Amino acid sequence: MVEAARKYKRMVQVGSQSRTVPHKIQAIQLVRDGAIGQLYLVRGICYRRRFSIGHTPDEPVPPGIDWDRFLGPAQLKPYSSNKFAYNWHWFWDTGNGDVANQGIHEMDIASWCLNRTDWPATVMSTGGKYIWKDDQETPNTLQTSLNFGEVELTFEVRNLPTPTEALAPLRPNYVGNIFLGDKGFLVVDQAGFQLYKSTAAYLSGDAGRGAGAGAREKYEQVKSVSVSAEETAPHMKNFLDAVRSRDYKSLHAEIEIGARSAAYCHLANIAYRVGRPLKLDAKTGAIIADREASALMTRKYRNPYIVPENV
Repeated sequence: MVEAARKYKRMVQVGSQSRTVPHKIQAIQLVRDGAIGQLYLVRGICYRRRFSIGHTPDEPVPPGIDWDRFLGPAQLKPYSSNKFAYNWHWFWDTGNGDVANQGIHEMDIASWCLNRTDWPATVMSTGGKYIWKDDQETPNTLQTSLNFGEVELTFEVRNLPTPTEALAPLRPNYVGNIFLGDKGFLVVDQAGFQLYKSTAAYLSGDAGRGAGAGAREKYEQVKSVSVSAEETAPHMKNFLDAVRSRDYKSLHAEIEIGARSAAYCHLANIAYRVGRPLKLDAKTGAIIADREASALMTRKYRNPYIVPENV
């Protein structure tokens, strides 16, 4: 897609609206400016409460549905209501689970903050589908670590009841990001952000011994921003402005940015599906010495829905 956008000189904006939301722009800039010190961990969270989809039988395709086109490049399989409408997200042929559904938005914010153009050295994932006994194929809990050497990006999906963390608001559906540095941390979500400074006070007699067992850490909120709602209009305006200017670099979420964030989600799922860590080429993002995992970077396309090797 990136090659096609360049070759045909097209403006391609992806739906990462967070990159045009003022309070998230401010939060990212604070982290980059050193407000929490040296960054060591970026954590994305998708605690999105879901429920079991149950079982639905195969049945004739209902009138008005073009099942062939809906499946597109996926292999042709019998229709069932669970494989259609919203629940297509939970089948490997058509979806990627919540890490690439709701989670891609938080993964993109984490990627945005890191502002890296290389790839992680390793990707590890663990999780599973717990409690539910139904047709869903994707996991309902997933923990992923993308290690860039001096900084780590972690991402967690939970579709079952769970509390929030890092002093984030307690809500049944919480999605957001936590940035952790050696001087504090920042929590950002759709409702705003909170910046906390960290101070360590030593107990009597422990001075000079370093931050060991005798240290107490305190967190002080030094900045808080609240918003009533996020607007999509500025993101659309950014796209239209770029179309008029013909400058793809002015897009806030240009296709190369979106493709990389999406790739992080796919790598999370691939590591989960093969059940082992992945080693990546830092320049190309190719999986090293793992034929099974590399095969999952693409799919067996079905005629006529074939993506050509060359643009």
